[in-house]
Amino acid sequence: MEKKYTNGEITVVWKPATCIHSAICFKGLHTVFNPNKRPWVTIEGADTEKIIAQINQCPSKALSFYWNEAKNEEIITQNNIAMETKIEIIPNGPIMVEGKLKIKDAQGVEIEKEKVFLCRCGASSKKPYCDGTHKKIAFKDAD
Repeated sequence: MEKKYTNGEITVVWKPATCIHSAICFKGLHTVFNPNKRPWVTIEGADTEKIIAQINQCPSKALSFYWNEAKNEEIITQNNIAMETKIEIIPNGPIMVEGKLKIKDAQGVEIEKEKVFLCRCGASSKKPYCDGTHKKIAFKDAD
């Protein structure tokens, strides 16, 4: 499922199933991203440049955007930039693995992904993937 919000210039795309609820969007630009409102994205709350800058900080890439004029052309967003494999430990959170990935599940089914968040806390109900439970259990990195 995807939800889309447009200001005429860009369209913001939110993929709720990908979101790890880091709240970076809300903390960085609460005039646009406010989970206490419905709809939670008020695209009129800031100019396009500020919205794009905030979307580019989304660690899960659950938020992306495209330029409306490029909709029928090749859409270029930060999420589509070719990159090498990158592994990042998110403080008090999951392990992010980004790149051209092939993942084989326990049944031997292989899927291709560009980004995954792997559980570090051990409490996820979607292991090996993170489901955000680390926040509920107040998981903290070892000192």
